[in-house]
Amino acid sequence: MQMQQIQCNNMEQHPSTKQENLRQSYETIIRYCADDCKRPGLIKTPERAAQAMLFFTKGYEDNLDDLINGAVFNEDHDDMVIVKDIEIFSLCEHHLVPFIGKAHIGYIPNKKVLGLSKIARIVEMFSRRLQVQERLTKQIATALIKAVQPFGVGVVIEASHMCMVMRGIQKINAVTITSCMMDVFREDSKTREEFLKLIRT
Repeated sequence: MQMQQIQCNNMEQHPSTKQENLRQSYETIIRYCADDCKRPGLIKTPERAAQAMLFFTKGYEDNLDDLINGAVFNEDHDDMVIVKDIEIFSLCEHHLVPFIGKAHIGYIPNKKVLGLSKIARIVEMFSRRLQVQERLTKQIATALIKAVQPFGVGVVIEASHMCMVMRGIQKINAVTITSCMMDVFREDSKTREEFLKLIRT
């Protein structure tokens, strides 16, 4: 079977074209798994899987400026702000299986604060992509720095990776923890310790 070569980087496609290309690809995958796409249980699966993959990777359609949409407010507050236990659902870029967990984010404002829901939306934007947890952690921290130029940012992510649970080593209780500390969170141990203590309370 001759396979059409598709350039993977920065593909610009109409949403309906993208979904149809994904549908055809999933149909091919099912066929190569030695099953019958025409049997009742699978006949709509390529279409459903294509829709699901578009949702799983919808973060590629977002950008930081549009996401924040002006929700930056002048505020004379210079103590730590923390939003913790933000659910994360992402896809491991190595195996295209999920990793699931939670993010804890803290920052110290420098005369500007960000709308709290926007912090969760930043997490959503970067997690709804093909990812590795290490990069995801840093992208979230960097975006918050760009958004409000705080005195510092701390991000901790805890996640369970299905590539370690469903395949390979198959360790169902393994949890991966990553952190990114920027500016005062990296430079000042007391600030870092306060953040780490508060996210565990």
